[in-house]
Amino acid sequence: MRRRRKAPPAPLPQRDGIDPVRLRLPADPEGVWKTVYDHLAARYADAIGAEQVDAMFREGRIVSTDGPVAAGEPYTAGRYLWFHRDFAPEERVPFEVGIVHRDERLVIADKPHFLATTPRGRHITETALARLRRDLELPELQPAHRLDRLTAGLALFVVRPADRGPYQMLFRDRLVRKEYEAVAAYDPALALPVTVRSRIVKERGVMAAREEPGEPNSESRIELLEHRAGFGRYRLLPATGRTHQLRVHMNSLGLPLLNDPVYPVVREPGPDDYSRPLQLLAKVLEFTDPVTGEPYRFESRLRLAQWPGRPAEPPV
Repeated sequence: MRRRRKAPPAPLPQRDGIDPVRLRLPADPEGVWKTVYDHLAARYADAIGAEQVDAMFREGRIVSTDGPVAAGEPYTAGRYLWFHRDFAPEERVPFEVGIVHRDERLVIADKPHFLATTPRGRHITETALARLRRDLELPELQPAHRLDRLTAGLALFVVRPADRGPYQMLFRDRLVRKEYEAVAAYDPALALPVTVRSRIVKERGVMAAREEPGEPNSESRIELLEHRAGFGRYRLLPATGRTHQLRVHMNSLGLPLLNDPVYPVVREPGPDDYSRPLQLLAKVLEFTDPVTGEPYRFESRLRLAQWPGRPAEPPV
């Protein structure tokens, strides 16, 4: 089998911590596209408009390894092109990304609520990855896992792309001990600790995940740390990593997390209310480094703001 050649490095620098789009021109056995412009217009005109495609060529924003590409250049299957997307303006999330640990391989970040881990959907430049690349001047920084946008706390990033695989495998193979803290209602009738196992299904485009009958694919241990004024502070220990798993399991116990906009009821989408962050914190990451064999334990410096009687340090 013929192996595809490795893509050359991008001739464009990052912009706002975001890599340029890389495009490899596909095979065209029927000769539909005579020029590079023909293909890009067919591919993108419906999404951004033919005038915008024209402008990108005119302004020299579509490039190859040889420099800007002219609209009339002949179409060549397999050729690599790069360009930067135009991003819609994003409101800045008014909280900073903390750094718990940094060395030549790893950055352990303390991500605030409301900030996505990686570019996705309408959150592109206002993400932890884009900010860290810019602020730390680490353009090749990559995440080893993802933390939900509404969840605060520890996220592991890898400095060198060549090291990313071993750290991703730690999470894939469940070799990372993850500990979360949460605030929810207190129910004196509920016996804790308890281990919750269920089958969680999350459909693309549907905000909330749901539990269904069948073989469990998720497991969480729920412990009560203390209770006060009708609320409990809980330690959550996920053994698996399904989307929204901890929020789903707490809700199934009748203890939806404080300020959760999805469980038990999905609220109408709207601007983020920074005064009401989801009370869920990724507090501890513990693992054996796959490169050095060194044991690591990292703890978030953040505190949940809405635990009664305890101010956040710093506020989350």
